[in-house]
Amino acid sequence: MKYTLGKEERLKSKKLIEKLYKERNSVKAFPLRMIFLQTKHTSNFPAQVGFSVAKRNFKLAVDRNRIKRLMRETYRLQKEIVYNNLDESYIFMISYIGKEEWAYEELFSKMEKLLTKFVDETKKIKNDKV
Repeated sequence: MKYTLGKEERLKSKKLIEKLYKERNSVKAFPLRMIFLQTKHTSNFPAQVGFSVAKRNFKLAVDRNRIKRLMRETYRLQKEIVYNNLDESYIFMISYIGKEEWAYEELFSKMEKLLTKFVDETKKIKNDKV
């Protein structure tokens, strides 16, 4: 598996984002929150992901962009946790809900925790349906 985060892996569709926020499930690993939804999308990848940072917590665009860059990097390096455990296609948005910027190493461990929680939650939802 390539450790890239290409255009097809990113969540860009406004319709899908609206649908995601209407019919969402979520998991948290502070300072990260993931909102996810099992749905079809146009990508060949099992998941499409978006990243967001609240403007009210970080007024400067420079700070928001840095945090999003760090989140994309930590996700890119650990996405096999999700890819190896998904059967269906998912879309999700990872939001930074903290009030101050965390170091890369801390964010890396929190992303790992968040992704494993997501996998556990999807398995639980799948078992509830059966």
